[in-house]
Amino acid sequence: MPFGRPGQKFSVPENDEKVMASWEKFLGGDEFGSDALRRLVDDSWRRCLDNAVDPQRVQAPPPMREDRLHSLRDDCRELLEASQPVMASARELLAETGTVMVLTDGAGVILNLEGDPRLRDAAADIHLISGASWNELACGTNAIGTAIEVGQPIQIHSAEHYCSGIKRWSCSANVIRDPYDGAILGVIDVSGLSETFNRHSLALVVATAGRIENRLAQQEMDFRLRLLDHCMDRLSGSSSEGVIVFDRRGRAVKANGAATDALIDLQRQRGEVAGADLSRLRLNWRKQADLPDELPPWMRREWLEPVVTEGERLGIVLRLPTRRTAPSRTAGADTAAATEREADSGAFARIAGDAPSLRHAIGRARQLAKSRAPVLLLGETGVGKDVFAQCLHAASAGSEGAFVALNCGGFSRELLTSELFGYAEGAFTGARRGGMTGKIEAADGGTLFLDEIGEMPKDLQPHFLRVLESGEVYRIGETRPRKVNFRLIAATNRDLRGEVEAGRFRMDLFYRVAVTSIAIPPLRDRASDIPLLAARLIQELARRQGVAPRGLSARAIEVLKAYAWPGNVRELRNVIESRLLTAEGEELGEVDIPDEIWTVPDADIVPPPATASPGEPLRGLTGMENAERLALLRAMQAHKGNMTAVARDLGIAKSTVYAKLRRFGLEGVVGEARRFQI
Repeated sequence: MPFGRPGQKFSVPENDEKVMASWEKFLGGDEFGSDALRRLVDDSWRRCLDNAVDPQRVQAPPPMREDRLHSLRDDCRELLEASQPVMASARELLAETGTVMVLTDGAGVILNLEGDPRLRDAAADIHLISGASWNELACGTNAIGTAIEVGQPIQIHSAEHYCSGIKRWSCSANVIRDPYDGAILGVIDVSGLSETFNRHSLALVVATAGRIENRLAQQEMDFRLRLLDHCMDRLSGSSSEGVIVFDRRGRAVKANGAATDALIDLQRQRGEVAGADLSRLRLNWRKQADLPDELPPWMRREWLEPVVTEGERLGIVLRLPTRRTAPSRTAGADTAAATEREADSGAFARIAGDAPSLRHAIGRARQLAKSRAPVLLLGETGVGKDVFAQCLHAASAGSEGAFVALNCGGFSRELLTSELFGYAEGAFTGARRGGMTGKIEAADGGTLFLDEIGEMPKDLQPHFLRVLESGEVYRIGETRPRKVNFRLIAATNRDLRGEVEAGRFRMDLFYRVAVTSIAIPPLRDRASDIPLLAARLIQELARRQGVAPRGLSARAIEVLKAYAWPGNVRELRNVIESRLLTAEGEELGEVDIPDEIWTVPDADIVPPPATASPGEPLRGLTGMENAERLALLRAMQAHKGNMTAVARDLGIAKSTVYAKLRRFGLEGVVGEARRFQI
């Protein structure tokens, strides 16, 4: 057990007396420090001296009035809610070790305490109580105030405190950061009298701060989900107006496709350079206000609509009028689709299909291509996220720049770091002469496409986030930043919200890359596109492989449309390429379709009237039907379960073979014939 019980003596720093002597010399004008003094403590003492902190102070300033403390706690309600169960779980441990756990706000004002009640009087003597301020300006060097100053975990023991009245205490503290932007929200501290000193207290506050930050992240996620759920109709509606959703802190978190066009129109009307970047939009308003006090020059107050549920403000919706109107999708739906295809004759011509879900994704991509806002492509493996990314780049203003793609799931952590950021010569063993340009630098002036971004290691994510926020990248082994300006397109087949909730993906990075998103439908949801898509693939693959293109029979198309395509367009491409290279004849027919692609429509299934072993006659069938069943069984055995060969041998269609297998109760024979090669 890392912590002892009351009365147990712990080891204390052996140089405590030397530190006290250094303090006395420091106050006497000797500012050159001592070997016994840690650099962090020395820096803090100098800040205290520069700010005229009284070294003879025996306690913190008096706590604030009760009404002000109540108001402060209300402002910090979410921090208190996140920390309360975490601090309560440490109550027994604190009592055993003779210590108290303290929660403060970001300025060092105490909000709450838990711990050993026997310390109550001693803590009250130095004003270690709710409402008292423990920043460095008020109390000199102490774990709470100094942790705020340096932004990292810290332990201050006994004589290391600057003010004389606090030198009989030992304390450890760590800051609590906003999970979105890293701002300091508060401090968690464990304090006790000097004889309770334990180095493990520092690990305790680090772990406690981490648990509180995780709970804050979950709170933020819950707010975002409620906000987006409330605004879903506005974002997905057919209105032509642009819609941007801001969270309760004024950050743009979601926008529809028309928002980009609307912002560009507004910029042009004001004579500004067009190039909307939704991720940089911010609104600021007071905590109790429904609308911001100040607005950007281009924004009108009547365009804003607060989102409030059950008396709680979740965010705000900005509606931007556009000069365009949405196309009618009623009687003129075919004409509208044709118009969209004509518009796609350039950058988006590579994407084949007329299904409404695909046309919607293409239309949204065409709108978002005009901005430089990050885009997150969502879809199953094989749906063509890489093709959408290339089309977005080709249709963008930065199409003359490079399109640089990187799969985050294809490298180890070390290799991915090198590929993404690059490295300087001599940065590590094996580094190439002259160093290497990373993918981020290579994409400068163009587009960076990160596929499988959900696979990016979590400890690498804050470094990439900094690049997005600052527009600067550091090569491994360099201290000089390099300016970069690129458009980010990311793709994933994962549920990134679920990954955030599970702690595997950072919330701040998620909201940075998912400013706008495009959902690409799976192939099974647009089976009507398969004839057009297959014909396109046949032409493309035949040209690449140097073979003659072939048509598809009507029956072959029916079989392809009936299949679920778990591998989506990539699987269809694989099937067509293999058939082009191996099939005979001028047309790909049903006999050329691989066995695993075949499915039997439910309408063709007739339940067998009775059961029997494969070689026995089936009761309820005529003599002719039993003879047919036996012939089918023998053909299946002879051809080792090869359905194409069985159909050819019996002179019937492959679909008929499947139907008869079901009717005669022989489905299990197929697997057996293939497994044991009967």
